[in-house]
Amino acid sequence: MHRLILVRHAKSSWDSPHDHDHERPLNKRGRRSAKAIGDWLRSRNHVPDMAYVSSSVRTRETFERLEFKCDVAHSIDLYHAGGNEMMHILKNATGGTVLMIGHNPGIGWFAEKLLDKPPRHARFYDYPTCATLIAEFEIDCWRNVEIGSGGVIDFIVPRELTD
Repeated sequence: MHRLILVRHAKSSWDSPHDHDHERPLNKRGRRSAKAIGDWLRSRNHVPDMAYVSSSVRTRETFERLEFKCDVAHSIDLYHAGGNEMMHILKNATGGTVLMIGHNPGIGWFAEKLLDKPPRHARFYDYPTCATLIAEFEIDCWRNVEIGSGGVIDFIVPRELTD
């Protein structure tokens, strides 16, 4: 059994019009949301062995605010990656529980396609900032992961934790 934690980056700031998209940091709400998601994941014992994180500032900050102590690979390949790129990275993953942090629309599409059936959650299909899916796969290694093979363990958005 392998488990995937799929997180869209937390809410980012648009305060500096001169920042390139890749360089945008989290805003105050994003920092608070990422911390809340990390606390929630730990409270349910969803702790990654390995993390794959887009190289953007907002995804790296999201990972830092989740406060996990695991090996992490920052990848430009995850920056605005589509589902095919995300699948390629996942198939090469190590560890029983993998965390992946990326961007929409790719991460939402990837979450939808990985599952055998979607969670019953009103926000799943728009996959808002810091939305988090935990999915489980009956595989012995990530090379064997396939589209439509994941079962939902949980799905949450930060507003359920911070409001």
